[in-house]
Amino acid sequence: MATLISSNRSRGIKNSLAKWLITLGGISVLFTLVLIFMYLLYVVKPIFESAKIEQTVNISIDLADNEKVLGSGVDELKELAYQITESGNIDFYHLKASVPHADNQFAIGDNSLSVSLFVSDDFNQDHVVNVVNSFSANKLLHTAKGQTLLIQPSFHAKYANDTREIIPQVNYPLGYNSLVIDEQQAALSQLAFAMNDERIVFVGFTQDKRLIKTSFIAEDDFSSSGDDVEYETIFQQIELFNGAVDEIKVTPDLRLAFIRSGSTVYVYSLNDDEEVSLKATITPTLANNETYLTSMGLLSGSSSVLLGDNSGQVSQWFEVATDTGRQFKQIRSFKANDDSVKYDKNNQASSAITAIYTEQYRKSFYTMTQSGMVNVFYTTSAAHLWQGQLTSSQPETFTIAPRANGIIAIVNDPLDANKKSLQAFSVHNEHPEVTWQALWQEVWYEGYPEPDYVWQSTSGSDDFEGKFSLVPISFGTIKAALYAMLFAVPIALTAAIYTAYFMTPGLRKKVKPTIEMMEALPTVILGFLAGLWLAPIMEEYLPAIFLLFIFLPLSTLITAFAWHNLPNDWKDKLPETLAPILLIPVIILATYAAFSLSGVLELTLFNGDMRQYLTNDLGINFDQRNALVVGIAMGFAVIPTIFSMAEDAIFSVPGHLTSGSLALGATQWQTLIGVVLLTASPGIFSAIMMGLGRAVGETMIVLMATGNTPILDWSIFQGMRTLAANIAVEMPESEVGSSHYRILFLAAFVLFIFTFIFNTAAEFVRQRLREKYSSM
Repeated sequence: MATLISSNRSRGIKNSLAKWLITLGGISVLFTLVLIFMYLLYVVKPIFESAKIEQTVNISIDLADNEKVLGSGVDELKELAYQITESGNIDFYHLKASVPHADNQFAIGDNSLSVSLFVSDDFNQDHVVNVVNSFSANKLLHTAKGQTLLIQPSFHAKYANDTREIIPQVNYPLGYNSLVIDEQQAALSQLAFAMNDERIVFVGFTQDKRLIKTSFIAEDDFSSSGDDVEYETIFQQIELFNGAVDEIKVTPDLRLAFIRSGSTVYVYSLNDDEEVSLKATITPTLANNETYLTSMGLLSGSSSVLLGDNSGQVSQWFEVATDTGRQFKQIRSFKANDDSVKYDKNNQASSAITAIYTEQYRKSFYTMTQSGMVNVFYTTSAAHLWQGQLTSSQPETFTIAPRANGIIAIVNDPLDANKKSLQAFSVHNEHPEVTWQALWQEVWYEGYPEPDYVWQSTSGSDDFEGKFSLVPISFGTIKAALYAMLFAVPIALTAAIYTAYFMTPGLRKKVKPTIEMMEALPTVILGFLAGLWLAPIMEEYLPAIFLLFIFLPLSTLITAFAWHNLPNDWKDKLPETLAPILLIPVIILATYAAFSLSGVLELTLFNGDMRQYLTNDLGINFDQRNALVVGIAMGFAVIPTIFSMAEDAIFSVPGHLTSGSLALGATQWQTLIGVVLLTASPGIFSAIMMGLGRAVGETMIVLMATGNTPILDWSIFQGMRTLAANIAVEMPESEVGSSHYRILFLAAFVLFIFTFIFNTAAEFVRQRLREKYSSM
């Protein structure tokens, strides 16, 4: 008795321990899933944060005799800012030191210099990553006497006693002598320029109403600064279609010039050194007769021009390929004035866009009104990022920091004309290109003929804009899973039915473990074989692949029919366990016949080349690594999962249900369809959904067996890119914390949601089926 009590106590302790361990394991799994979910949200959250602009520095500046400040700038680290006055002085200011005024100050030319025009080539800054030498944009100073100088404020780092000091200096890329912009040496009222290592192009409007283009062509290149730079000068006069010029912009690639005259913008081609031709005319459709253009700006990338009007509207235009050639079209518009602010038609200056400032590398831009109201937009995502009053009135200068993380503004003191202030602002706007619209809706990108869903995260061009639509890769995930399931489900379910219901117990003990062992086969092996072995074979023998889909089922049915009609004496001579083996030679013969007839069929129906026939005659693109290859390869990976669970469900149907059905006169097939499959339907459905979840999350097969092309096309002859494969390919090359990096985590979150939805739906349907057929 004591032994029995001790045994029961021991058994109770073991049961309790097992119960708590299983409970702890379940809670740990749930806790791990919640942690994964929360971490994904933690990484993704910053891309949807709003932009923030905050003032960090305010330095008082004293200037004599109402002197104007023409330009300003800042180094990459936002430690030194500078201003350029109309007298030609360049003053540098520390933004982080206790003494604002820097020791290094510079004067351009003699004391009599009076600058009438100041032009900055903001798109051609040459920044060095390690900030040992950091160059600001090239600045062009034009005096009232017609003199022109090209200067380049720059910064270099000096290290002493474990501290870094930024030292400012001013370079003269073309020397100290005045540049001749106009052959007649007339003063200029408007001027713009752009340059590269071999050429500088100036486009100006003289005070005697001439529109001119001047090109400096270096004999070597302009990278070697100083007086020894030798270049050829070409002067050209441009036909002017209107007597006035309000603004001039030259694209950084020196290809186009935009001339705004009133509310019309003339686009000139600058490629020809013999003649400057009019390429296009942009005439925006304005709200009413009282609306007119007030400002113009160029986006980075040399493609888009921004036009602002006096009602607070900004429109984006770029070239689009049409049936009649390339034309400038209005792509999208932005509203700078807030709807909550009452619009006074009698005082349009309060909402008029007086200036448009664009970032150097991104498609963001700032608008300014006379009252100092600033709006920040991102063009591609059509996002209105920020709106606010940075200054009490429109600043004299407004400069965006090279890394777009700061702003420098020179603001007039309303009480004293000789006093100004240099105000620095920090800008937190790391992911302006990411919005729900950009991720899930069609976006019209520069250079594209129409809006489209595009995923293209990297390029070899510095002007490249990342395209992060999740639609193509989400579509690719669904497409790959669909074709894999179309291949796997019929084979897996029919195999499971035969194995569990018709196969002899002895043969079942060998077949089921063998198929289940296939699940342990690394998918990288399947992907390798699919990409390097199966794909070339399918390309070469494409008709044979389609013949196999006909020959294999047909030959199986013919063999089964023949076996069914054989005399029983013949059937008894072959052991029942070996009967299924009869299909092996049949399948081999059917496969041989399909490949033998491939060439004949291709020559007869497809002019000797089915792939060329599909591409040239039917207009169907064909990729060697396509959805058909992925469907077959991933289908083989999914078959063991579906087969094992479905076979267990069918085999577990109580024997008394089957016996009762047969006893009532039902045939084996009637029993299978009316009793066995219905009873096992919850398990069969769970098996299918588990296989679908496996297909959705598969990585290596789709990575190696497709072209990884993120396209929206259901064609079996084209590839795709899935969420999982995209993460595996691009995560190693993404910069930590960048928009690309965080969007890849968002893709992982979407994949997580996909599998969660599929599993939840599967459990819901399984429970309904179980409740429905549990009474059988």
